[in-house]
Amino acid sequence: MASVSSSSRVRWFAAIAALWIGSAAATPVLAAVSHTQKDALATVFPDCEIREQTWVLTSEQSDEIEQTAHSKLESRIVTLHSGWKDGELIGHAFIEIHNVRTKAEAFMVVIDPQGVVGTVMILAFHEPLDYLPTDRWYEQFAGKTLDDGMRVGRDIHGVAGATLSTRAVSDGVRRALAIHRVLVQNAAEPPTPAP
Repeated sequence: MASVSSSSRVRWFAAIAALWIGSAAATPVLAAVSHTQKDALATVFPDCEIREQTWVLTSEQSDEIEQTAHSKLESRIVTLHSGWKDGELIGHAFIEIHNVRTKAEAFMVVIDPQGVVGTVMILAFHEPLDYLPTDRWYEQFAGKTLDDGMRVGRDIHGVAGATLSTRAVSDGVRRALAIHRVLVQNAAEPPTPAP
């Protein structure tokens, strides 16, 4: 076996270390978790009683939601969180979980009883953080309704290098509004406060 001089070994280890450090520096930071579901609900519904309801959508409801939102549902199971204060409905929150490219993100859409977006809050983002829009970008959705379209590049500003992320959120907000319309606004029996 050929011997390796000590100076050659030092150079070899230095080269490997430089490659490792360089690749680590080039690797984007992953997996930002901003809020737990419980903390996020407490933030948007302070001092409120929070009631959770889950539906399994019928085919007709699914079709209506997809047509209204111009976006496909990923699941026919829908959970709604309602905030109640002194017997008055404050609003509803939907938590959207989906893959952006290959990894998941979760965000919450808060909608008032009239079907107007109040807040869009990121809960977790497992893609590289370079693809995560700023808080200011999410603020564009406040005050929006289904009539506003919310198409990235038209009604909603895009973000260079984060096209898939912005489209995923825009689609998710439209789905939440469509679910709200079908299950809450058009429902024969709207949600009631917990006993």
